[in-house]
Amino acid sequence: MARAAILMIDLKNQLLNAAIHYAELEYPVFPCAPGGKVPITKHGFKDATTDIEQIETWWRQRPDANIGITTTGLVVIDVDGADNPWLAGDPDMCADLAQGALSFTPGGGRHHIFRQPESKNWGNTSGKLAPKIDTRGNGGYIIVPPSVIDDKAYTWAETYELDESPEQLPEPPAWLAELLDNGPHLCSQRPRDAPTVAPCSPQGEDSAATGNIIPSGQRNATLARLAGAMRRVGMGYAEIRAALAQTNADRCKPPMSMREVDKISASICRYEPDQVSVAVAENHWAQDFQGGEKEEELTPSLPDPGPLPEELLRVPGFVSEVMDYCLETAPYPNTVMAFCGALALQAFLAGRKVRDPGDNRTNVYLLGLGHSGTGKDWPRKINTKIIHGIGLSDSLGERFASGEGIQDALFGKPCMLFQTDEIDGMLQTINKAKDARHENIMSTLLTMFSASNSVFPMRRKAGKESPGAIDQPCLIIFGTAIPNHYYEALSERMLTNGFFARMIILESNKRPEGQDPKLIELPDRVLETAKWWSEFNPGTGNLEKWHPVPKVVEHTDEAVEILTECRREAETEYSAAEARNDSVGTTVWSRVNEQARKLALLYAVSENHIEPVIGKGATEWGSLFAVHQTKRMLFMAGEHVFESEFDSRCKKLLAILKKWRAKKGNQWMEFWRIRRKLKWNDRDHEEVRNALIGQRIIEYDEPPTGGKPKKLYRLVESY
Repeated sequence: MARAAILMIDLKNQLLNAAIHYAELEYPVFPCAPGGKVPITKHGFKDATTDIEQIETWWRQRPDANIGITTTGLVVIDVDGADNPWLAGDPDMCADLAQGALSFTPGGGRHHIFRQPESKNWGNTSGKLAPKIDTRGNGGYIIVPPSVIDDKAYTWAETYELDESPEQLPEPPAWLAELLDNGPHLCSQRPRDAPTVAPCSPQGEDSAATGNIIPSGQRNATLARLAGAMRRVGMGYAEIRAALAQTNADRCKPPMSMREVDKISASICRYEPDQVSVAVAENHWAQDFQGGEKEEELTPSLPDPGPLPEELLRVPGFVSEVMDYCLETAPYPNTVMAFCGALALQAFLAGRKVRDPGDNRTNVYLLGLGHSGTGKDWPRKINTKIIHGIGLSDSLGERFASGEGIQDALFGKPCMLFQTDEIDGMLQTINKAKDARHENIMSTLLTMFSASNSVFPMRRKAGKESPGAIDQPCLIIFGTAIPNHYYEALSERMLTNGFFARMIILESNKRPEGQDPKLIELPDRVLETAKWWSEFNPGTGNLEKWHPVPKVVEHTDEAVEILTECRREAETEYSAAEARNDSVGTTVWSRVNEQARKLALLYAVSENHIEPVIGKGATEWGSLFAVHQTKRMLFMAGEHVFESEFDSRCKKLLAILKKWRAKKGNQWMEFWRIRRKLKWNDRDHEEVRNALIGQRIIEYDEPPTGGKPKKLYRLVESY
C-alpha cells in the first residue's frame, strides 16, 4: 500500500478517536467538511452531540471529516496569524492567556480555550478585542485537532491539550473578562508594566509611526519599563540596547546620552527572562511539538510486560471458532473482546461439568478493557445468541443489584454467565456504598469464586426455616470497562482483598478498523458443540443436576512439570513481594497457580470437548498467560491506583516528570509547566516535592537569576 494511502487511513482513525475523546470529556462534537470548516449535518453545529454511537455513525459515513466542537459555555480567543502583535508589549498578559487549553491552527494562529463564567453570556465577535482577534462563545464553534485544512493539521501545544472537562477549564483572567464585557476602549485595566506616557497632543505627521513623546522626568523610568518588557520575553543586551536607542532618538525630548541608554540596558539584562513569557512570545509549543514526533512511552516504575501478546489470544477448538464468527460479523472486529467473550462462553458451558485433578473448575472473572466504540458489545450479543439457541437464556445475567440477588439467581441456576458493561460503575458504587446491600456484592463475588468446588451457604431469610445452599456454584463474569475508569474505580482494599487477583484483565489498545456488518448464520459446529455441552450431565442418578460429579480432565506428565515450574515462579515472586512488604503483590501472585490451572483446563475442553486432556500445549499457554497478565495487572495498578490523596498527587507528578524525561532526557523541567497540569495550591506542591526529594526520587533546584528564582524539577537518574 502506498505511503500516502497509509497516512490517510491513519488520519481517519485519528479523527474518529479524537472525536470520541472529546465527547467522553463532555464536549459536543459534529463533523465538518473534509479539509474545511463547514458543518455537514442537517442542522449544522446544532446537531453537536456527545453520543458515541451517533459520532461513530457520522465518521463511518465520512471518516475524513474534520471535527467541530460547540463553544457554548466556553470562550475561545482566536488569534489570527503567527506574527499577530496583540499583547506583544505585555508578557504578563501573554502568560495569563496561556492558562487555558491551547491549539495551533494550520494558518499559524492560536485558539486559547477557557470556561465561560456562569454569570456571563459572551457570544461571537470579530475584531472587537483587537484587529485579527476574534472570539467564539455561546452559539459558536471551532475546529479542533487533528482536523486538517490545506494539508496542514490543527495541533495541541504540549501540556496544553484539551484533556479535561469544560468544568475543569480555567476561567479567563480578569483583564480579559473586562475586555470581553466592554471592549478595549472601555477597559479600565491597562497592560501591566506598559510605559507611562505624556498625554496625547499634536505630534506632527510622523507621530503615528514614532509614538507619543516621552518628556524629561519620565525618560529613564519609561525606557527601563520598555527594557524590562523586552527582557522578560528573552531579548538580549544588543537587541534591547538597539531598541532603546531608537526610542530615545525618536521619542525622548530631549534625548538622553547613549551612556544612559547603555546603563539602562545593562542593568535590566542582569535579570533572567521569565520562562512563561519567553514560551508564549516565542511560541515554543509550536516550535517543539507542532508536527513533531510522537512521544515515547513512559519509563515505568515497575517492569511493564506490555499488553498480552496476540498469539496468546487464541485457543484451539471451540473458543477460536466462536472468535472467528464474532470477528467476521462485528462492525468493529476486536480480537481482545472476541477472545474474552468466547473464553467466558466456554467457561459457562463447561461449568459444573469438568474439573482438573486438583479440583479446579472453569469459573473465571474476565474483564475486557477498551474505550468507547471499540466493539465491546458485539461478543456479548454473540454469546447471548448462542446461549438462546441452546435454550439456556435463563442462565444469563446482566447486572449485580445486590449480593443476595446474586445468591438467589445462582440458587435457581447454579451455573450462570453474567455479562456486564461498565463494571467500573459497579466498583465505584461499592466504594461509595453507605449500606450493606452494595458492600455485600463484593463479599458474595469473593466467596462464590472460592466455593466453586464446595457448597455456598446462603443467608437465612425471614420466615424461612432453612437458609438453603448452592452446591458447586459456577459464576462466570464477562465484564467490560473503559481502562482509566476501571483503574480509578479500584481501591486499595480491592487490591488486597483478593477481588483484583481473581480477575483476568485484558486490554484492547487501539480501536480496530471498521468493516461492513455481515448477516451470517451461526456455524453448525459452534451450535452443535454448545448443544453437546448443554446436554452433558456427568454423574448418575436423580441428583446429577443438583449435585453433579464433574468429569476429571487428567494431566499428562509434561503438563505436570510445566505447571510445577509455573507454581515455583509464582512462589518466587510472592516471596519477593513479601520481602518488600508489598501486600498487593503477595495477594495477586498467590492466585497465579490457580489461574494457570483453570486456563489450562479451559484450553483442554475447548480443544477437544469429548475426550479432553490437559497436555503440554494447554499448560504452556495457561502458564504464560497467567504470569504475563499478572505482571501487567500489577504494573497498571501501580500506575493508576492510589493509597491516598497524597499518594495520588505524588504519582501524578511522577507521571509528568517521566513523560518529560522520555522527551527531554535529563533536562530540568520548569515549575510553571508542572503547575499548568497540576492545579494544586502552593502547600500541596511543596509537600509532594519534599516527600519525593526525601525519598530520593526527584531533584529540585532554584538557581539564582537576579530576580524571581526559577523552580526546576527532574527525576534522579537512577529512578
